[in-house]
Amino acid sequence: MQNIILKTEGLTKRYGGVHALEGADFELRAGEHVAIVGDNGAGKSTFVRQITGVEQRTSGKVWFDGQEVHFTGPIAAREAGIETVFQNLALADDLDVPSNLFLGREKILLNLGPFSILDRRAMRVATEAALKKTAVKIPDLNNAIRNMSGGQRQCVAIARSASFASKLIIMDEPTAALGVQETGQVENIIRTLKEQGVPLILISHNLRQVFDLVDRIIVFRRGRLVASLRVDETDGNDIVSYITGVKGDTTEASFA
Repeated sequence: MQNIILKTEGLTKRYGGVHALEGADFELRAGEHVAIVGDNGAGKSTFVRQITGVEQRTSGKVWFDGQEVHFTGPIAAREAGIETVFQNLALADDLDVPSNLFLGREKILLNLGPFSILDRRAMRVATEAALKKTAVKIPDLNNAIRNMSGGQRQCVAIARSASFASKLIIMDEPTAALGVQETGQVENIIRTLKEQGVPLILISHNLRQVFDLVDRIIVFRRGRLVASLRVDETDGNDIVSYITGVKGDTTEASFA
């Protein structure tokens, strides 16, 4: 599995008699950006939840960075080098930017157990470096998250992931609730990550965005992975045909 950062084989998730995900075979190469598309309920988010340990898979195998893995939860996935930006962002509204970036991973100046003193200066310096790395511009790092726009909040969540993800970033609909200008800012961050060689999985309904940002498009329909297509070998009409079921024979998909 040389140069393959993530691989799934027969990944399946059932909720009682409901097959939310069925036999998903997937590969992501080092430095590659891949989009996952499909209608609501197609299995996109379910697929990501099995990879990151948010839910436990019914069957199938996952390899990450050359090793077979079975994450017991998202913390285990994070410790392995996978950072995920979910739609709910998981930010603390009353805390400032550095406190959110290091939430659960605080730098300690003096360890006194529950009375430990945080190294706020080190966290601020590291936050400035993380924002610079992802080209995120936040005017006031001391501002509480609740006082920021939706785009700024999303950028903080992405910067947090990018600053700690050593191997893979997953983004679930990162621009779904954003305006045009804020969407452009998030897309520029994704392009910056591409230039830096950070592999990324992007879940999105926005086909314009998908064709602009990724190398390959994965289509899910009714819990099955039905197509894997390079963006330079397909078009929007082709993708829609897979999403709607006009096309869908898995023998047609190219996994090269």
